[in-house]
Amino acid sequence: MRLTVNGTEHEVDVEPDMPLLWVLRDELNITGPKYGCGIAQCGACTVHVDGLAVRACQLAVGDLADGAVTTIEGLAQPDSLHVVQQAWIDHQVAQCGYCQSGQIMQAAAFLDLNPEPTDEEIDAAMSAILCRCGTYPRIRAAVHAAAAKLQEG
Repeated sequence: MRLTVNGTEHEVDVEPDMPLLWVLRDELNITGPKYGCGIAQCGACTVHVDGLAVRACQLAVGDLADGAVTTIEGLAQPDSLHVVQQAWIDHQVAQCGYCQSGQIMQAAAFLDLNPEPTDEEIDAAMSAILCRCGTYPRIRAAVHAAAAKLQEG
């Protein structure tokens, strides 16, 4: 089976019903997406498939068709962080850090769809990723800062 991850095509010999998360972590050694709950509720495994945020723990690799997968490792450019990653650093969002790749991937996909979000829209979109540390006010501030940076061009 062929799989494009972070712009690189991979050939993997796996069953089509294997969760994408296992393929990424166990077959391709891409460890940014984390195993959290295994039932698509916590969001630690969030990746982009064709630009949309999805839970890799519940997506069978065989269901990808020709979809392009982007993980946290592929979000930045070679010479600079993605604006959401930089906003996370600037606003010191991470505490334990376990959910952060999922948070960042969710925020990046959200801002692609809604470049000028309100507090309520950010809270609704980002509540899809559970943060046990409770850094939601910092998450909201970082999403606003990333949105402002994206609007600047």
